[in-house]
Amino acid sequence: MKLLIVEDDEIFANTLKRRLEKHGYDCLHVDNNNDALLACHRHMPDYILLDMKLAQETTLNIITPLRKSRPNSRIILLTGFASIATAVEAIKLGADDYLAKPVDTQTLLATLSDSKAASIELTDDSDETLSAEQVEWQHIQQVLKANQGNISATARQLSMHRRTLQRKLQKRPANS
Repeated sequence: MKLLIVEDDEIFANTLKRRLEKHGYDCLHVDNNNDALLACHRHMPDYILLDMKLAQETTLNIITPLRKSRPNSRIILLTGFASIATAVEAIKLGADDYLAKPVDTQTLLATLSDSKAASIELTDDSDETLSAEQVEWQHIQQVLKANQGNISATARQLSMHRRTLQRKLQKRPANS
């Protein structure tokens, strides 16, 4: 079971690698999009773990080429910038799943093995009316995504103080 880890945080990548090698995965780590595409052709992984935000780039734009290169590989996006908008975009681009960091070993293993119990639920809630807090939360997430996770730029765009935005991001509204 070959696994490609695309992660720019060396410590986190090594931790993932050690954890997954204990469970029988043959892991290779790269830290940028170009190396990821090259490693995908050379290593021929069965599984690909992508950190969504690398130092100066996003891995969202390599999901489609990875999917074309390895149509049967399981592609999972890991991110510390979790939002419904990026999850939907990643799935549309060809990712099989989407997990928010930090992720525990059991959830990661279940997701790699395609256990639906670990998968994030992306349901169509069009029949439910969203609360004002939920609509605001989704709007903030979309603007945050457009600003590539930059809190200051997002706060400026929303005409909001940066600390106010940070407080709002810490208080995710409950689903009805």
